[in-house]
Amino acid sequence: MTDHPEPLTYAGVGINLTERQHTVTRFRDVAKVAARPEVLSGIGPFAGMFALASKYTDPVIVSTTDTVGTKGKIAALVDGYEGLGHDIVNHCINDAFTTGAEPLFFMDTIVSSDLTPDAKVALVKGVAEACAAQGIALLGGETADMPGTYYPGAFDLIGFIVGVVERAKLIDGMSIKAGDLLFGLPSNGLHTNGYTLARAALGIGVDGSDPVEARRRLETHNEDLGETLGEALLRPHHCYLRDLNPALPMIKGMAHITGGGFEENMPRILPEGLGCRIDKSAWTVLPIFPLIQRAGNIEEAEMYRVFNMGMGMVFAVAPSDADALRAAVPGALLVGEVTNKVGVVLL
Repeated sequence: MTDHPEPLTYAGVGINLTERQHTVTRFRDVAKVAARPEVLSGIGPFAGMFALASKYTDPVIVSTTDTVGTKGKIAALVDGYEGLGHDIVNHCINDAFTTGAEPLFFMDTIVSSDLTPDAKVALVKGVAEACAAQGIALLGGETADMPGTYYPGAFDLIGFIVGVVERAKLIDGMSIKAGDLLFGLPSNGLHTNGYTLARAALGIGVDGSDPVEARRRLETHNEDLGETLGEALLRPHHCYLRDLNPALPMIKGMAHITGGGFEENMPRILPEGLGCRIDKSAWTVLPIFPLIQRAGNIEEAEMYRVFNMGMGMVFAVAPSDADALRAAVPGALLVGEVTNKVGVVLL
């Protein structure tokens, strides 16, 4: 005896296989811009293949994965999906690059209950554009439709990157000493972290908020920002690969300032027994951060624990290399120093 008078179909319970097959074909078209000679398979096979070049003597494979998180909730309000593709690629590149690795290829996963084919293609298009911009291959990915697990309108974009570095050139922070200088390169906004707190402070993309009113606020010019709120919140994560490549021989360690701010990310590159001092006055805090702070009545210490506060990558060099570092990376700012006292002190 059946409980269903009409035959069940996969499409009827929320997963349209025909539509998905057509969308994958569109993925292949937009992914063509992100290719490398080492790629042995296009988008579609069960597994991507990448031939590691013979130029490496003692290669170390580096990999990392991350997600755009709840930044996607703001992007969805203004149909700004493409920028999220840049976010996830650049975030993953930066994480892998802290080892000095050359990024080789990238893979993505889109998970949702009812994301439209156009939105999915926009996400992949952004991923492909970001990969092409940095010379890495988009090797493949996965699109998972999960009604019943993800609520309507919810989705996530997850990225996975693989890179390689010669063992002799690996950057692991182990040579960092007390007295070494900390330089940094500014961020261009929140990058890809802190959006749960930002959304709560601004009342945008949270339970009970009006999506129509939220879109109006995001698309309205804000005098304090000098741009729309949406532009400030959705600006894609900056990639530091090309900025710092010329200085790699001088860099002892790199910290990508992401979730957890300075307090969590700086210790990840420091040898045991060392800490650091960071001078907050060394850079200009972008106006989006005080706007969020005022809106949420957030204490300053909490802001620096959650957000990058305008500083996206911090790297350690010997004092004797300071002038050469400035010449190689003109935008680098001296933001602090390594100390013999464990912990991160923000001055």
